[in-house]
Amino acid sequence: MPLPAEWHGRLALPAIAAPMFTVSNPDLVVECCRSGVIGAFPALNQRDSVGYAAWLGEIETRLTRHEDESGTAAAPYGVNLTLRHGNARLEEDLAITVAHRVPLVLTSLGVSAEVVRRIHDYGGIVLHDVVRQRHAEKAAESGVDGLVLVCAGAGGHAGQLNPFAFLAQMRAWFGGIVALAGGIGDGRQIAAAELAGADLAYLGTRFIATRESAAPESYKKMLVDTGAEDVAYTPALTGVGASFLRPSLRQWGLDPDAPQVDAIDRAARSVRHGKRIGKIWRDIWSAGQGAGAIADLPPTAELCRRLRDDYRASRMALRL
Repeated sequence: MPLPAEWHGRLALPAIAAPMFTVSNPDLVVECCRSGVIGAFPALNQRDSVGYAAWLGEIETRLTRHEDESGTAAAPYGVNLTLRHGNARLEEDLAITVAHRVPLVLTSLGVSAEVVRRIHDYGGIVLHDVVRQRHAEKAAESGVDGLVLVCAGAGGHAGQLNPFAFLAQMRAWFGGIVALAGGIGDGRQIAAAELAGADLAYLGTRFIATRESAAPESYKKMLVDTGAEDVAYTPALTGVGASFLRPSLRQWGLDPDAPQVDAIDRAARSVRHGKRIGKIWRDIWSAGQGAGAIADLPPTAELCRRLRDDYRASRMALRL
């Protein structure tokens, strides 16, 4: 495995709790890391850079306290930096990331060799989200340490390629870290991803349905009540293909199979239904097809324990 040597012994299983917009917060990140799973959050989940720095400080303090009290090293944590041109906070957030020496940086919506260099200068690791070969090649050219293959069945902005097909294609030429995303929600699937050639599994939807996530309780309940077929993939809301829960789209008067374009304001990232105006990523709830296997809302530590035990049992059954 090409994972950093300093991560060895700190991971209870090869998995990242994906950074989810409006959902990931310090409580979720800390509980994941304490349980040996890489926890991550988007910098933009805080309203400004001052808040972002405060979250980093809180996470670092709580993880240091855990290590001092337990004598056990926590898993590394990560942040997502959005590199799109419209992110006015990027330079300030990047400077804060460097100052805090964030162990793992997950970049998306653009590539930048300069961003990678600045993170590498302090020893950080960079993984970049990709949905197709062209994106992967550009990311590799920028010097990233690894790729997150966001495949069919993933939540949020996702691709349409089969996870196993995309993974095999990437492994034919890319020797760095590979994380696999797309419908992964239990320990057996983490083991399957590893067996297929991934170094890490990337889980998002399963961690929305935990007590610590910042998702509204009605969002969490919707995940429990829906199946894989209740996930709609559409570019109508953001201009890029993304996965949303069908009942959530209907709550805003949108047809999941043909959302009404006149009700959507992409520039303002908003949607209108009657007199109500909502934000797309806050009020229309995203999920991957892994929602079909969610039946409860456990504490994050309990979920991580289940994932770990299921993963280990699967490996033992395969004599790995």
